[in-house]
Amino acid sequence: MKRYFYLLLFIAGLTLHSKAQAQPKRIVTLNGALTETLDALGLGKSIVAVDVTSTYPAYVNTLPKVSKNRSVSAEGLISFSPDVVLAPDGSVSKEIESQINAAGIKLVRIKQIFTLDGTYQFIKDVAAAVNATAKGDILIKQTKDKVAKALALVKQQPKNAKVLFIYARGPGVMMVAGKNTHIDAIIGLAGGKNAVSSFNDFKPYTTEALVEANPDVILMFDFGFSSLGGMDSILKIPGMAQTNAGKNKRIIQMDADLLINFSTRLDQAILQLHSKI
Repeated sequence: MKRYFYLLLFIAGLTLHSKAQAQPKRIVTLNGALTETLDALGLGKSIVAVDVTSTYPAYVNTLPKVSKNRSVSAEGLISFSPDVVLAPDGSVSKEIESQINAAGIKLVRIKQIFTLDGTYQFIKDVAAAVNATAKGDILIKQTKDKVAKALALVKQQPKNAKVLFIYARGPGVMMVAGKNTHIDAIIGLAGGKNAVSSFNDFKPYTTEALVEANPDVILMFDFGFSSLGGMDSILKIPGMAQTNAGKNKRIIQMDADLLINFSTRLDQAILQLHSKI
């Protein structure tokens, strides 16, 4: 009888181990970098829903969204019956995590650090979260090789332009990126210099700050560029004509996901920004 009991325990242990090692069949991702990385790992077909920041690859735009904005609810996540939810560190409250755990859904928080090593660690963490470690190792090597080639080109063709990033959601919402931001990091990798070095993080845009920074290039997300009315309208912003960027009409835009994801397309972001500045 005792031997039979131990046999049952052994079988149960094997079953749990097998489940733990299996790749999840239904995954919800809560930011664009997570979605992009899962797709690159070959698990795109397992993504059943995404957040509003996920736009790449193109098919992602046809997937259901877990919410209409960046906030999510336990009910919204549970409704998709995922095996696992991948979320940026700090984006989901402990209360929501407890609720979805109670429904048998696993939440994995992935921290992202916007450096080269942080990019490779991010891919590694995402791969580990979905039991695709071997694929993750291959993807990291591929990404490293591509980034190395991109950085070599940047080194061969130095630009040294002063770049000011402006985040805009129409004229009423404008922010400037300082040091220790993903924007600051990508500008440096692309061979430019952040025109702002006096503060960290993001601060509200002011005409005085624009004129003082006197950037050679203004960088914006594509949606921010459109929200301000395009090139002609941006050049009419007070103080813009007093900057080198305004005088030379050096206002550039990039896809937000590509520019700041710091994932499998980092080399493309570096090369595209380098070509524009």
